[in-house]
Amino acid sequence: MTLVDSSVWIDYFNGRTTPETEHLDKLLGVEPVALGDLILTEVLQGFRPDKDYETAKQLLTSLSVFDLLGADMAIRCAENFRALRRKGVTIRKTIDVIIATYCIENSLPLLHCDKDFEPFHKHLLLRNALANR
Repeated sequence: MTLVDSSVWIDYFNGRTTPETEHLDKLLGVEPVALGDLILTEVLQGFRPDKDYETAKQLLTSLSVFDLLGADMAIRCAENFRALRRKGVTIRKTIDVIIATYCIENSLPLLHCDKDFEPFHKHLLLRNALANR
């Protein structure tokens, strides 16, 4: 199973061809694809026409949608943020810490096109879905 970040879904729904959207296209209907509840929010809030929103909502909720945070995961997220900060890396968005930590804790590769995840690959063993091809 691969968790797909909003950075890829947004490009996918906007019709952008990238290595990540091509990989997502190959995965859909063939291998399990998942997203997190926060990713679902990020993607759906970007749709303006109701028809597009409904189409995207139907597609995305047909996939596995994980609840990304709880008390234990919140603590792990804080620990990962602090571990990276000790290495001189400050992550700008808390949501990226949550997504990366969820993937690390659940051994899920992450498909993304967001450079903010790179420190998690380098220092905390986040698996990159493109590297697993």
